[in-house]
Amino acid sequence: MRDYNLENRRYVIGGVATFIVVIYIIRLFTLQITSDDYKKSADSNAFLKKVEFPSRGVITDRNGKLMVYNQPSYDIMVVMNEAKDHLDTLEFCNALNITKEEFDRRMNTMKDRNKNPGYSRFTQQLFMSQLSDRDFSIFQEKMYRFPGFYVQKRSVRQYQYNMAAHVLGDVAEVSPADIEEDDYYQPGDYIGKLGIERYYEKQLRGEKGIQILLRDAHGRIQGRYMNGALDRKPVPGKNLTLSIDSELQALGERLLEGKIGSIVAIEPSTGEVLCMVSSPSYDPRMMVGRERSKNHKLLSQDVWKPLLNRSIMGQYPPGSTFKTTQGLTFLSEGIITPSTPFPCGHGFNFKGLHVGCHGHASPLPLVPALSTSCNGYFCWGLYHMINTNISKYGTVQKAMDTWRDYMVSMGFGYKLGVDLPGEKRGLIPNAKFYDKAYKGSWNGLTVISIAIGQGEVNATPLQIANLAATIANRGFFYVPHVVRKVQGESLDTTFTRRHFTKADHKAYDYIVQGMRSSVLGGTCKALGKYEFVACGKTGTAQNRGHDHSVFMGFAPMDKPKIAVAVYVENGGWGATYGVPIGGLIMEKYINGKLTEASEKKATEFQNRRINYGSADR
Repeated sequence: MRDYNLENRRYVIGGVATFIVVIYIIRLFTLQITSDDYKKSADSNAFLKKVEFPSRGVITDRNGKLMVYNQPSYDIMVVMNEAKDHLDTLEFCNALNITKEEFDRRMNTMKDRNKNPGYSRFTQQLFMSQLSDRDFSIFQEKMYRFPGFYVQKRSVRQYQYNMAAHVLGDVAEVSPADIEEDDYYQPGDYIGKLGIERYYEKQLRGEKGIQILLRDAHGRIQGRYMNGALDRKPVPGKNLTLSIDSELQALGERLLEGKIGSIVAIEPSTGEVLCMVSSPSYDPRMMVGRERSKNHKLLSQDVWKPLLNRSIMGQYPPGSTFKTTQGLTFLSEGIITPSTPFPCGHGFNFKGLHVGCHGHASPLPLVPALSTSCNGYFCWGLYHMINTNISKYGTVQKAMDTWRDYMVSMGFGYKLGVDLPGEKRGLIPNAKFYDKAYKGSWNGLTVISIAIGQGEVNATPLQIANLAATIANRGFFYVPHVVRKVQGESLDTTFTRRHFTKADHKAYDYIVQGMRSSVLGGTCKALGKYEFVACGKTGTAQNRGHDHSVFMGFAPMDKPKIAVAVYVENGGWGATYGVPIGGLIMEKYINGKLTEASEKKATEFQNRRINYGSADR
């Protein structure tokens, strides 16, 4: 007779045994295949993978003068799995000249996976960065007492001059977002944060190398694994040659001391930016080393906003410099001919609307209207384009959008695409903008101030300088750029392709005549003293406070070498600051130096200060 109880018990015991075996198999699979903890531990015990950082590409100006280079620096790294619990913390802190509290803070931050997502106890982690030669030598003498801690040699940026901070930018430690975006980076790596250091990061950074070192059972380095057969040498970053002329940049920064504003100079034939000055500025050397965070915080809290690159981020009314775009549009659209006269009774006066102007001859045609910077002339031109040409455009909206298309083709309303991060687009209104603002009830009189670069129109100093370059070229421009050459690469075609405007080529001849006439006897007559043939246009941009002083121009008139825009906040008339500063910039670049009289003038402007009060800007 069969014993069913015994048979059932055998099945139960067999099932339990099978279950246990399956559990062990799954666990072994997890440990050996899916989990790399033991592999990391084994690798950590047998090998030390030492990253070798490439030297970052150096930066020179257009004439080969060194502007940014590298200097040796040392980081303290730690492998937590090797660091001993009985570490003499006091001696360690004394060796690095830090407090126990700072030691604990750094250790906790390093282990925090939210702040350091790449943390692993088996791999090197950054404990402290950018030790000087002196601090490194002190620590190195005692390093044998601190197992698990290593020194990683790398380089930090050094800036040759106290200039061009907004163009050059800076380098700092990567953020978690940087690491997530690009797996090239590990915690403790450096990355370009601003300026060309950011824009050309991939070219400048190079490629990391690696050394695989063999260790014995006691963790001591025995040499290179397989005699270095698996090592990879670092590839240095590519050098950059800027289009910036460092001497011209230095002069521009001198001239804007004590003022808020910008100077941008462009070589019309290439689009290369010769100088880009934003004031107030700061010493780029403040953003190097372990004091960077502290200095960055101080600069970011400064009410005068020295971190703001006003050349590409400042959005201002272009004022009367914008009248050149109006003349081009009205001529090209057949609204006027070069000889069409408009009256100016101290301004534009129509149906109770008055836009003021200074006294000059009236009526007058286009060229003298530009020379004298007549507000009335260009207001009448816009009025006729928007209001009285319904047979041509059909609606005011169509006329408005046609006007807007001309402005966009001349480089306004959108980013130009300069090779710097943070560029702003400015504002060129279109019909939809005004339909929304005025609920569809508007006409040329409603928006008349845009004809003289006021109202809703905004532009960056870079866009104004680009306008000057476009007029100098008689109808085309290259996207402005601050890097002239990348080592081993061709310049991106973005910066070598011509962009033609909608304006008729012949129309530019009359605008150039008007800008030359302005120098010979109009608002830019201070430029008439120079031997080179300059063309210019002033602007006095209305503001809630004192007006802004604006100038744009180029020289020589034929085969131009330089186009300039100057914008001085609250500087008053365009002829007060804009014209003389623009003239000095032209002279310096064209002649290579300033005359003795001009040098005195430059010192005078350097010492001039504009009282901006204590208002929060």
